[in-house]
Amino acid sequence: MGRWEPDARGRLAKAALELYAEYGYEQTTVAEIAKRAGLTERTFFRHYADKREVLFAGAGELEDLFVRAVAGAPQTAVPLDALTVGLDAVAEMFADRREFARRRQAVITANAELQERELIKLASMAAALATTLRGRGVAEPTASLAAEAGVAVFKVAFERWIAPGEERAMQQLIRESLTELKAVTSGI
Repeated sequence: MGRWEPDARGRLAKAALELYAEYGYEQTTVAEIAKRAGLTERTFFRHYADKREVLFAGAGELEDLFVRAVAGAPQTAVPLDALTVGLDAVAEMFADRREFARRRQAVITANAELQERELIKLASMAAALATTLRGRGVAEPTASLAAEAGVAVFKVAFERWIAPGEERAMQQLIRESLTELKAVTSGI
Protein backbone atom coordinates (compact mmCIF):
# COMPACT_ATOMS: atom_id res chain seq x y z
CA MET A 1 0.00 0.00 0.00
CA GLY A 2 1.08 3.54 -0.72
CA ARG A 3 0.85 6.44 1.64
CA TRP A 4 -2.38 7.08 3.51
CA GLU A 5 -5.19 8.79 1.61
CA PRO A 6 -8.36 10.23 3.18
CA ASP A 7 -11.98 9.05 2.77
CA ALA A 8 -11.50 5.30 2.83
CA ARG A 9 -15.26 4.76 3.15
CA GLY A 10 -16.03 6.91 0.11
CA ARG A 11 -13.27 5.30 -1.92
CA LEU A 12 -14.60 1.84 -1.05
CA ALA A 13 -18.15 2.82 -2.07
CA LYS A 14 -16.90 4.29 -5.36
CA ALA A 15 -14.79 1.21 -6.11
CA ALA A 16 -17.67 -1.14 -5.27
CA LEU A 17 -20.12 0.66 -7.57
CA GLU A 18 -17.59 0.67 -10.39
CA LEU A 19 -16.94 -3.05 -10.01
CA TYR A 20 -20.62 -3.93 -9.63
CA ALA A 21 -21.32 -2.05 -12.87
CA GLU A 22 -18.40 -3.65 -14.71
CA TYR A 23 -18.67 -7.26 -13.51
CA GLY A 24 -21.95 -7.57 -11.65
CA TYR A 25 -22.68 -7.67 -7.95
CA GLU A 26 -22.40 -11.44 -7.60
CA GLN A 27 -19.05 -11.64 -9.38
CA THR A 28 -17.40 -8.87 -7.37
CA THR A 29 -15.45 -9.79 -4.23
CA VAL A 30 -14.54 -7.73 -1.19
CA ALA A 31 -10.88 -8.29 -2.05
CA GLU A 32 -11.41 -6.73 -5.48
CA ILE A 33 -13.25 -3.75 -3.99
CA ALA A 34 -10.48 -3.14 -1.45
CA LYS A 35 -7.78 -3.48 -4.11
CA ARG A 36 -9.55 -1.04 -6.47
CA ALA A 37 -9.83 1.45 -3.60
CA GLY A 38 -6.16 1.02 -2.72
CA LEU A 39 -7.02 -0.44 0.69
CA THR A 40 -6.97 -3.77 2.50
CA GLU A 41 -9.85 -6.16 3.09
CA ARG A 42 -9.45 -5.45 6.78
CA THR A 43 -10.10 -1.78 6.12
CA PHE A 44 -13.18 -2.72 4.08
CA PHE A 45 -14.60 -4.65 7.04
CA ARG A 46 -13.95 -1.73 9.38
CA HIS A 47 -16.38 0.29 7.27
CA TYR A 48 -18.88 -2.29 5.98
CA ALA A 49 -20.18 -5.60 7.31
CA ASP A 50 -20.29 -7.10 3.80
CA LYS A 51 -20.34 -6.06 0.16
CA ARG A 52 -24.13 -5.58 0.23
CA GLU A 53 -23.85 -2.93 2.93
CA VAL A 54 -21.91 -0.65 0.58
CA LEU A 55 -25.28 -0.11 -1.13
CA PHE A 56 -27.37 0.17 2.05
CA ALA A 57 -25.06 1.90 4.52
CA GLY A 58 -27.12 5.11 4.48
CA ALA A 59 -30.48 3.41 5.12
CA GLY A 60 -30.41 4.00 8.87
CA GLU A 61 -29.44 7.64 8.45
CA LEU A 62 -32.24 8.14 5.89
CA GLU A 63 -34.83 6.53 8.16
CA ASP A 64 -33.65 8.53 11.19
CA LEU A 65 -33.81 11.80 9.26
CA PHE A 66 -37.32 11.03 7.97
CA VAL A 67 -38.56 10.02 11.44
CA ARG A 68 -36.99 13.02 13.21
CA ALA A 69 -38.51 15.44 10.71
CA VAL A 70 -41.98 13.90 11.05
CA ALA A 71 -41.68 13.93 14.84
CA GLY A 72 -40.65 17.59 14.70
CA ALA A 73 -43.54 18.69 12.49
CA PRO A 74 -46.01 21.11 14.07
CA GLN A 75 -48.39 19.26 16.40
CA THR A 76 -51.33 20.72 14.49
CA ALA A 77 -50.18 19.05 11.24
CA VAL A 78 -52.42 16.29 9.92
CA PRO A 79 -50.56 13.01 9.23
CA LEU A 80 -49.91 13.65 5.53
CA ASP A 81 -48.63 17.16 6.26
CA ALA A 82 -46.30 15.81 8.96
CA LEU A 83 -45.01 13.25 6.45
CA THR A 84 -44.48 16.06 3.93
CA VAL A 85 -42.11 17.71 6.42
CA GLY A 86 -40.19 14.42 6.52
CA LEU A 87 -40.21 14.05 2.75
CA ASP A 88 -38.80 17.57 2.37
CA ALA A 89 -35.94 16.68 4.75
CA VAL A 90 -35.23 13.50 2.79
CA ALA A 91 -35.22 15.42 -0.50
CA GLU A 92 -32.50 17.72 0.86
CA MET A 93 -30.38 14.69 1.77
CA PHE A 94 -30.45 13.53 -1.84
CA ALA A 95 -29.78 16.94 -3.43
CA ASP A 96 -26.28 16.25 -4.78
CA ARG A 97 -26.44 12.46 -5.02
CA ARG A 98 -28.42 11.77 -8.19
CA GLU A 99 -25.65 10.08 -10.19
CA PHE A 100 -24.65 7.89 -7.25
CA ALA A 101 -28.32 6.99 -6.70
CA ARG A 102 -28.75 6.07 -10.38
CA ARG A 103 -25.73 3.79 -10.33
CA ARG A 104 -26.72 2.25 -7.00
CA GLN A 105 -30.26 1.57 -8.18
CA ALA A 106 -29.02 -0.07 -11.39
CA VAL A 107 -27.05 -2.56 -9.29
CA ILE A 108 -30.03 -3.24 -7.04
CA THR A 109 -32.43 -3.68 -9.95
CA ALA A 110 -30.14 -6.30 -11.49
CA ASN A 111 -30.11 -8.52 -8.37
CA ALA A 112 -33.11 -10.16 -6.66
CA GLU A 113 -31.34 -10.42 -3.29
CA LEU A 114 -30.63 -6.69 -3.33
CA GLN A 115 -34.20 -5.89 -4.41
CA GLU A 116 -35.41 -7.84 -1.39
CA ARG A 117 -33.06 -5.87 0.87
CA GLU A 118 -34.38 -2.61 -0.61
CA LEU A 119 -37.97 -3.69 0.15
CA ILE A 120 -36.96 -4.54 3.73
CA LYS A 121 -35.46 -1.06 4.06
CA LEU A 122 -38.70 0.55 2.86
CA ALA A 123 -40.81 -1.65 5.17
CA SER A 124 -38.62 -0.67 8.13
CA MET A 125 -39.04 2.98 7.21
CA ALA A 126 -42.83 2.63 7.04
CA ALA A 127 -42.93 0.88 10.42
CA ALA A 128 -40.78 3.59 12.03
CA LEU A 129 -42.94 6.33 10.54
CA ALA A 130 -46.13 4.63 11.76
CA THR A 131 -44.66 4.43 15.26
CA THR A 132 -43.76 8.13 15.07
CA LEU A 133 -47.27 9.06 13.92
CA ARG A 134 -48.78 7.01 16.75
CA GLY A 135 -46.48 8.92 19.11
CA ARG A 136 -48.02 12.11 17.72
CA GLY A 137 -51.47 10.82 18.70
CA VAL A 138 -52.55 9.40 15.34
CA ALA A 139 -54.74 6.34 15.82
CA GLU A 140 -54.59 3.08 13.89
CA PRO A 141 -55.14 2.27 11.10
CA THR A 142 -54.59 5.91 10.10
CA ALA A 143 -50.97 5.93 11.32
CA SER A 144 -50.01 2.82 9.33
CA LEU A 145 -51.91 3.90 6.21
CA ALA A 146 -50.35 7.36 6.27
CA ALA A 147 -46.85 5.94 6.84
CA GLU A 148 -47.22 3.50 3.94
CA ALA A 149 -48.50 6.35 1.75
CA GLY A 150 -45.52 8.50 2.72
CA VAL A 151 -43.10 5.73 1.78
CA ALA A 152 -44.97 5.18 -1.50
CA VAL A 153 -44.64 8.88 -2.32
CA PHE A 154 -40.92 8.70 -1.57
CA LYS A 155 -40.48 5.56 -3.68
CA VAL A 156 -42.37 6.93 -6.70
CA ALA A 157 -40.60 10.31 -6.54
CA PHE A 158 -37.21 8.60 -6.14
CA GLU A 159 -37.79 6.36 -9.16
CA ARG A 160 -38.78 9.37 -11.24
CA TRP A 161 -35.79 11.37 -9.92
CA ILE A 162 -33.25 8.75 -11.02
CA ALA A 163 -34.86 8.15 -14.43
CA PRO A 164 -32.55 8.81 -17.39
CA GLY A 165 -32.73 12.40 -18.52
CA GLU A 166 -34.63 13.57 -15.42
CA GLU A 167 -33.26 16.85 -14.09
CA ARG A 168 -35.98 18.17 -11.79
CA ALA A 169 -35.24 18.38 -8.08
CA MET A 170 -36.40 15.54 -5.89
CA GLN A 171 -38.50 17.94 -3.81
CA GLN A 172 -40.46 18.95 -6.92
CA LEU A 173 -41.08 15.29 -7.79
CA ILE A 174 -42.18 14.61 -4.21
CA ARG A 175 -44.66 17.49 -4.39
CA GLU A 176 -46.02 16.19 -7.71
CA SER A 177 -46.37 12.68 -6.24
CA LEU A 178 -48.17 14.09 -3.19
CA THR A 179 -50.56 15.96 -5.47
CA GLU A 180 -51.23 12.75 -7.40
CA LEU A 181 -51.83 10.83 -4.18
CA LYS A 182 -54.31 13.46 -3.00
CA ALA A 183 -56.08 13.28 -6.37
CA VAL A 184 -56.28 9.49 -6.14
CA THR A 185 -57.70 9.56 -2.62
CA SER A 186 -60.19 12.35 -3.32
CA GLY A 187 -61.48 10.75 -6.52
CA ILE A 188 -60.65 13.75 -8.71
